[in-house]
Amino acid sequence: MLSVVGGAAGNGVKGNSRINMIYVFNRDGCIFYREWYRPNPPNTDDHKLMFGLVFSLRSFTAKMDPINGASGDGCSFHAFRTNTYKLNYLETPSGIKIILVTDPKMSDLRDALRHIYTNIYVEYVIKNPLYVPGEPFRCELFISNLDTYVTTLS
Repeated sequence: MLSVVGGAAGNGVKGNSRINMIYVFNRDGCIFYREWYRPNPPNTDDHKLMFGLVFSLRSFTAKMDPINGASGDGCSFHAFRTNTYKLNYLETPSGIKIILVTDPKMSDLRDALRHIYTNIYVEYVIKNPLYVPGEPFRCELFISNLDTYVTTLS
């Protein structure tokens, strides 16, 4: 079942199996990944598969747009759900893509994704003078604030 909508990993937040993992991509690929709950070990190509899935879904939704046709100017997807997970998606004007994989019963997380981008990513990564734009990052303040915020989602 796929519907398109407009053991634990051992790191991060313990006991919240509703939020599984987060990916942050730029135009070149994955710049951040964190998992909180993942019963199965990750595949080494997970980042590439996720990037390809999002690219394909964006292309599909644009082509299926009944108003703008192939241009897809007004069409985008925000989430899709299977019987085992829900993929929540945000793309910013700067090209940053944030993907939050959650329990399929989670509600709309667009506001949560915007909060992660604006109040956590921008504040602790972009404004960090040591951050090299476009490069993968590991910022402890970003991670701790992200972990804290994720525990509030339900």
